[in-house]
This record gives sequence, structure tokens and C-alpha cells, in this order.
Amino acid sequence: MVEAILKDKKKIMPCAVFLQGEYGINGLFVGVPCKLGSNGLEQIIEIKLTAEEQAALQKSADAVTELVR
Repeated sequence: MVEAILKDKKKIMPCAVFLQGEYGINGLFVGVPCKLGSNGLEQIIEIKLTAEEQAALQKSADAVTELVR
């Protein structure tokens, strides 16, 4: 991650980032694919998920939300 940022590699890798509507999730840090470059997080990559994958991601996010409460 550090190398991608310092060398402005624009590399896509999984990162825990604060989602604001991406993947239908708001106000929660979740590990998703991101582009890292000289500005740090440059883009959250939204990949198309199957219905089952989206349901599993939402279930995980809901569990984390309950732990935070």
C-alpha cells in the first residue's frame, strides 16, 4: 500500500475504506477494491456483485453495525 501511494502506482488493491453509498452501504468502514496513488485513496472500485454476493456483503456490514452499536 505504501509503495502504491509513494510511487503513484494507481494500483488496485483491497482496502478498508469509509463507504458513503458505495455497494449500498453508508457510514461504515468495509474492505473493498480501491485505487491507490499519490493522493492515497483515489477511487473506490465498485464491481458488479451477484445477488448472493451483495446479500453476503450486506449481512457482514449489518453484523459490524450491530457490534459498533
